[in-house]
Amino acid sequence: MTCPMCSGETDEKYKPFCSRRCADVDLAKWFSGAYAAPSHDPEDVEKAIDAFENSPATKPH
Repeated sequence: MTCPMCSGETDEKYKPFCSRRCADVDLAKWFSGAYAAPSHDPEDVEKAIDAFENSPATKPH
C-alpha cells in the first residue's frame, strides 16, 4: 500500500500514510473543507449556521 498523499511506502504507525507529516496534511484538508461534499440545498447551510450560532456552547459565559 502506498501513502495517499505522496505515494511513499506506508508506515504501520501512520497507516495509511507514510509519516506524521502526510497524516497532518490530510487532516488539514479535512479542516479546510477541501474534502467536503457540496450541498445543493443552501437552506440546509443557513439552518446549520443558525443552530451553531445559537447553541449554548457558542454563547459567552
